[in-house]
Amino acid sequence: MNIDNQIFLGDCEKVLKSFPDNCVDLIFTSPPYADQRKATYGGIKPDQYVNWFMPKANEFLRILKPQGTFILNIKERVVNGERHTYVIELILKMREIGWLWTEEFIWHKKNSYPGKWPNRFRDNWERLLQFNKNKKFRMYQEAVMVPVGDWAKDRLSNLSNKDKIRDESKVGSGFGKNISNWVGRDKVYPTNVVHLATECSNQNHSAAFPTELPTWFIKLFTQPNDLVLDPFLGSGTTAVAAIQLGRKYVGIDTEQNYIEISKARLLDTQIQLPMIAENSENYQVEDKRDS
Repeated sequence: MNIDNQIFLGDCEKVLKSFPDNCVDLIFTSPPYADQRKATYGGIKPDQYVNWFMPKANEFLRILKPQGTFILNIKERVVNGERHTYVIELILKMREIGWLWTEEFIWHKKNSYPGKWPNRFRDNWERLLQFNKNKKFRMYQEAVMVPVGDWAKDRLSNLSNKDKIRDESKVGSGFGKNISNWVGRDKVYPTNVVHLATECSNQNHSAAFPTELPTWFIKLFTQPNDLVLDPFLGSGTTAVAAIQLGRKYVGIDTEQNYIEISKARLLDTQIQLPMIAENSENYQVEDKRDS
């Protein structure tokens, strides 16, 4: 079965059963949040969310390559005045079936609009949970390095003797630093907080994230020609990011309307990328209905 550069129509839990084991390098997705997107995805009650998601998580575990990564964009919602625990419960359940909860990234939404609620402030961030099958996984940190920043101009020009050795933490935390390691460097490794604006253009989807979000993680965890899966494809943003970076994609969604939107965006992306357009036979978009 050929799954490279294809879009499938159906429930990912069913569609993925026809995928071979260990075939995907990266899974990046944002499933419907609890009790949201009712008009299109039905809305999953918070108390039912873990049971709804776990059969899908089992399939994700089977099809992901041993050194691959799964990034899950998700956020708790408020129920009866408090944050519901379905995300925490989901993490624990996933660990029970063999997933390693390796890291947690935060997406800081730089352009969040102001607002006022009687007992809380506006959400300005979302979780991106990293899961792996093994402790050793592929990660290309140099691909997402950032400018060193203005702090380096003064700090690195006047180094003390202490700065030239590993300076252990005075509070016994076990952390230390050697400032001199960064002399002459114009880029450094980022933190686990990703600062990106939300999607400003209308993608005809109720919860489209910016292309830069999957782009960042695709760079971090894959190389060209690797296969990226989004099992809740929506308007196709993950697939667009993958094709722009020279990766292969595979997407799944239950809504025909979103399938058509994704196909249109991918074809437009191919037109804008001459190198990809020249090999358009390798980037066909097809609908596959699950039985």
